[in-house]
Amino acid sequence: MAHKMELSKQRENIVINNISKYQEIDCNIVIDKIIKILECEFNVKLVKENSIKLKDIVDKLKVLYPDEDFFYYYNTSNMKPDGGLVYLVDKDMNKYPILITEVKNQGTNDMRIAKGLKPQSLGNAIERLGKNVIGLRTYLLNESIFPFVCFGYGYDFKEGSSILDRVVTIAMFGKLNTTYLYNNGPFNRGSFYFRHEAWKNEEMYEILYKIAKSSIYYYFSKYGDECFMREYN
Repeated sequence: MAHKMELSKQRENIVINNISKYQEIDCNIVIDKIIKILECEFNVKLVKENSIKLKDIVDKLKVLYPDEDFFYYYNTSNMKPDGGLVYLVDKDMNKYPILITEVKNQGTNDMRIAKGLKPQSLGNAIERLGKNVIGLRTYLLNESIFPFVCFGYGYDFKEGSSILDRVVTIAMFGKLNTTYLYNNGPFNRGSFYFRHEAWKNEEMYEILYKIAKSSIYYYFSKYGDECFMREYN
């Protein structure tokens, strides 16, 4: 019986991992489309990177806040948002984040209930998201926007689930399914879209496009659009 239960758990994990991978792929397809559209729309250069090293964040912080102490252990340590980091690039090749995207799936109790099995305790995978959010918020402390978006879905995020309060805490007690791009006083919340059902490409596109476009306007306003506009001979 123990062996059967273990096999069942393994199958559930395989199914949930496959579902997560498909949603992550869809998200990246949407982001790549947005990059092409915005490059044409604004005549700017955008780049997408899959990760950011803690070393690079700390190096930036040391310049911005020379009187503060910053520390990390390994030069190879990094953060890898599922949808990567999209940057606006200026004429000096400096990069400004306009979109950082995560995709999280959690919960298999709907599958277990369908099989007549007892539900398991709610997982804590979402809490691992908090690590990246802390690092990325710190990375953008010198800006007045936090263009971070997380699309969460799965049984643990259904309406009425106590797990939603874990997400709200990471979101600095902001409302879920609401876009928070601009900082409000000390609150650089980010945008957390969570529900039971997986997110459709057109839904992700609408949210991500608006945030990325507004972020470009923010940098244009702060640094001047001439710093970013491409020049053609």
